Amino acid sequence: MENQSDMPIVLEDYPATRPSLRIAVVTETWPPEVNGVAVTLAKLVQGLSHRNHDVQLIRPRQAKTDLPIRDSSLEEVLMRGMPIPRYPELKLGLPSKKTLIKTWTLRRPDVVHIATEGPLGWSALQAAKVLKLPVTSDFRTNFQSYSKHYGVGWLRKPIVAYLRKFHNATACTMVPTKELMRTLSENGFNRLKVVSRGVDTQLFNMRKRDVNLRNSWGATDETKVLISVGRMAPEKNLDQVLKTYEALSFMGNQIKLVMVGDGPLREQFQQKYPQIIFPGMLTQSELSTYYASADLFVFPSQTETFGNVTLEALASGIPVLAFDCAAARDWVQTDINGWLVAESNPDGFATQAVSIMTNSDLLARVTENTRNQVVHLDWDQIAEQVEGVLWDAIRIR
Repeated sequence: MENQSDMPIVLEDYPATRPSLRIAVVTETWPPEVNGVAVTLAKLVQGLSHRNHDVQLIRPRQAKTDLPIRDSSLEEVLMRGMPIPRYPELKLGLPSKKTLIKTWTLRRPDVVHIATEGPLGWSALQAAKVLKLPVTSDFRTNFQSYSKHYGVGWLRKPIVAYLRKFHNATACTMVPTKELMRTLSENGFNRLKVVSRGVDTQLFNMRKRDVNLRNSWGATDETKVLISVGRMAPEKNLDQVLKTYEALSFMGNQIKLVMVGDGPLREQFQQKYPQIIFPGMLTQSELSTYYASADLFVFPSQTETFGNVTLEALASGIPVLAFDCAAARDWVQTDINGWLVAESNPDGFATQAVSIMTNSDLLARVTENTRNQVVHLDWDQIAEQVEGVLWDAIRIR
């Protein structure tokens, strides 16, 4: 099967008036669940609605009191779900092929977009096949990379095989980075297109910096505050954050570390490091203030498909220290708006942090450049790119 990953989307091929589409979006996670897939997909759905498309959102019911939204641009269809092992706050959609066939027979969508590859996503793929509906998909989570962190590394090959079968059955799979596109292509995935993630540049900006918040952390003007944001779980490589903090503290620097988020490792970290600030889960508004009030974002994860927090930190006006992968590879430039560390050199992460914190002039200069690199990545233009991919899937059906 031909790999069309480098084929451009030619907007001239689509109707000049760009009529509204009826788009069925299928996902197993959605706000108020807090994770990168839920947050960014909600922004995308909002962007498609703003472009006058009729969106039908199909997702698992999150609680017994969960009621579907139905308004002029968004209709929710709630399906059966069950808690995900190790992630009890999230739901896994149950197989629902017959229900989806009935739903889409009564009101047929123009295109189906599947954001997650669980049982609900697979059911949507099979239902769309029966009804001969065009389908697109997202590759949003590196499940195959997570397996080694949970003692089931032997499942990597079967997981990759399943994901390849899933995505190759769609007209197009959207991926957020060129790096991921190359990796998936090498593993036999076809028809890939790069569509980056967006960032809310109005919400995340340096004007949110709050001196009172910094004071509550015990930070003075001379203190450098590191911030880490994300799920506190084995696959996030947070030991690197702690090693970095220890190295800086050992050097005698005035350092504070704020670790935002929750997860299975949080209690362990809090017991071992009572001097670290653990605010738990934050709203997006609260998070924007935390970013802007820090001085350096440290992001050691090597399992991300993208890492939306990278763009959020840059938009908030703070440099990023990350490994040379995922979003950081595309949007961070060393000594320009942050620093990249080779994945093959894990010890270099803490070493680079020490170098940064002992050169205040460098940190100040790099801080000035952060926002300029991502200010154009608003969600409206991301929605326009996705709209193009959807039209492409309809056209080539």
